[in-house]
Amino acid sequence: MVKQTDPMSGDLAQTQRNAGLGIVIGIIMVVLGFVAIARPFYATIASTVVFGWLFISAGVLQLLYAMRSPNIRGFFWKMFLSILFLGTGLYTINNPSLSAQALTFVLGITIFAQGAIEVILAFMIRPATRWVMLLIAGIAGIILGIFIWSRFPSSADWLIGLMVGLHLLITGAWILFFSSLTRSLLRD
Repeated sequence: MVKQTDPMSGDLAQTQRNAGLGIVIGIIMVVLGFVAIARPFYATIASTVVFGWLFISAGVLQLLYAMRSPNIRGFFWKMFLSILFLGTGLYTINNPSLSAQALTFVLGITIFAQGAIEVILAFMIRPATRWVMLLIAGIAGIILGIFIWSRFPSSADWLIGLMVGLHLLITGAWILFFSSLTRSLLRD
């Protein structure tokens, strides 16, 4: 028997439940997005602490990998990476404000560099349809990178939290939109 992959050909009740869950998740994400936008400093600190725990998790996994493969080449480097990840994670959790500054600085550089590359790519594909969209995105990235740098280090207090809030808001909105659309299509 072949498993059906068309979402509309499966269990209608299950699809409706999934749409309902999507609506709930979308609403929660939109609310969290508004909270993060309203209190970007707290969202920045929370996000930085999450980054710290991700580093610690990566360090523990790297340590486990190193310990399980001591006879494979590069044992020293695996141990070094695990210590680096663990140390970075612990530092990030214990110093979230300074860590937020470092993350904001790296974010500014990354957005600026991506914007510059997008501008170059836009001119490389210039005869292509809609190359201007890539050019606009690149210019926006350059401007945003400069904006981050011009406000640094004070932007570190709110920028990451604001971006997380905007991302939660936008992601929650599209999940809510598509889940609501799916539910309304199933009613018809």
